[in-house]
Amino acid sequence: MKHEAVQNYYGEVLQGSADLQTNACCTPDDMPDHVKKILSQIHNDVLTRYYGCGLIAPLDLEGMHILDLGCGAGRDVYALSAMVGENGRVVGVDMTPEQLDVARSQQDYHAEAFGHSKSNVEFHHGFIEKLDELDLEPGSFDIIVSNCVINLATDKAAVLRGAHRLLKKGGEMYFSDVYADRRVPKAMAEDEVLYGECLSGALYWNDFLSMSRAAGFGDPRRVTHRPLTIENSALEERVAPLSFISATYRLFKLPELEPACEDYGQAVIYKGTVPHAPHEFVLDDHHTIETGKVFPVCGNTWMMMQDTRFARHFEFIGDFSTHYGIFEGCGGDSPFVVQGEAASTGCC
Repeated sequence: MKHEAVQNYYGEVLQGSADLQTNACCTPDDMPDHVKKILSQIHNDVLTRYYGCGLIAPLDLEGMHILDLGCGAGRDVYALSAMVGENGRVVGVDMTPEQLDVARSQQDYHAEAFGHSKSNVEFHHGFIEKLDELDLEPGSFDIIVSNCVINLATDKAAVLRGAHRLLKKGGEMYFSDVYADRRVPKAMAEDEVLYGECLSGALYWNDFLSMSRAAGFGDPRRVTHRPLTIENSALEERVAPLSFISATYRLFKLPELEPACEDYGQAVIYKGTVPHAPHEFVLDDHHTIETGKVFPVCGNTWMMMQDTRFARHFEFIGDFSTHYGIFEGCGGDSPFVVQGEAASTGCC
């Protein structure tokens, strides 16, 4: 699918969320009250040109430098600008000039709405597959977000490689997108409506995991997911027999991550200090860490907290001096596990 077709669909055909023919562009996450409050302050011209629902925003954003891939008219950029505060920075990249015109027109409005002395956002016109061609410094972002956009990219692997290059060590890519249960046939991928509706550009989920690791993101972690219901009988027939999910993943730029979850006898204790998460910290869909409780973890999970912005919110028990093999219950086909033996619950 060519860039021109996507630009036309999002710049000319669609005028608002109501023009979408499916719910594929909706994220799987419930929206917290503090996010709803921020979105209530976004200018209506920006809101009406948003083609989705939800907001992709991990926790602990104060002072962060964030890049939004496929920012459109800037709704998420402006919401994130409130979360990072005046000392933070948010950059949006999009390939559709009509969308960026709307985004740039409201910079002063949002700086005033959020109590900033000047705007802490900027917007770049360009392709997310060619991030190296933009005036963005490698290793300068703490977080990269994207909301149902990578499926529209013509070269998904290039997007992941570019994101890895721009992240600081210990930074993360946190994003929602659509995935298919198998590889999308070529004829379906060339359907402009299905592509614009975030369906026929979806990656086969296992190809995505391989692509992420090849780009340098070891141990991809899924945060949330839901089956995607198209709710459009004509389009459902055109995509059959494929099934789709909408999922949020986090990918950490941590070069030391191992291919499997290895056990070093480590544990963490969450202090309950991440804003908006006093009772528990959710790393992914199988790591919910209750405040004050000793929580055994594998080496990879340890690094995802020790070597990132989350370190100050945890106490750490143990080190990497002694290896105990694969972390029990965490996958890996160990020849030392007796067939049919129940694995104990653990980190993963």
